Amino acid sequence: MKNAEFAILSLIVEAPRHGYNIEQVLNARGMRAWTEVGFSSIYYLLNKLEKQGLVISELQTTEGRGPARKIYSATEEGVAACQQATLDALALPYQTYPPLMLGLANQALVAQSDVIHALQAQLAELQQRRAQVQLTKQAQPMTAAAQPLFSYSLAMLDARMQWLEAYIVDLNKSE
Repeated sequence: MKNAEFAILSLIVEAPRHGYNIEQVLNARGMRAWTEVGFSSIYYLLNKLEKQGLVISELQTTEGRGPARKIYSATEEGVAACQQATLDALALPYQTYPPLMLGLANQALVAQSDVIHALQAQLAELQQRRAQVQLTKQAQPMTAAAQPLFSYSLAMLDARMQWLEAYIVDLNKSE
């Protein structure tokens, strides 16, 4: 199961939801900082999960003039798949392919001052992301499940920033 499917399925396992509610939860919890779910892909993913038999949908009429909404609920198979995906995500280290590695491998192709400038730009972006994660953390009720999400995200951002800062210092020394 791909991460985006897992993210959507986990929200439906938590509670039956319609597509727009999923969008609201993704935004409210700051999940876009650590999931690959775009706004335009939510309904595509819901349809995919439904075809796989992991969720079912039911039209729910709304009071007033609004159109009926499709509410998605997890099937038994969906709950089991979500549980297995959770265990896999916790147990298996994952391989990442950050563009930074390609940039480092090819930095000799550009002027060192440009490399330093680019790394400083990345550092500034990471500092902004860290500030945003911190704001989101403060805005959320801190449940036992939410605490490790934020502490992990902050620790990873801190590690990346620390490495960038040290590497920039090294590059400046060799200039």
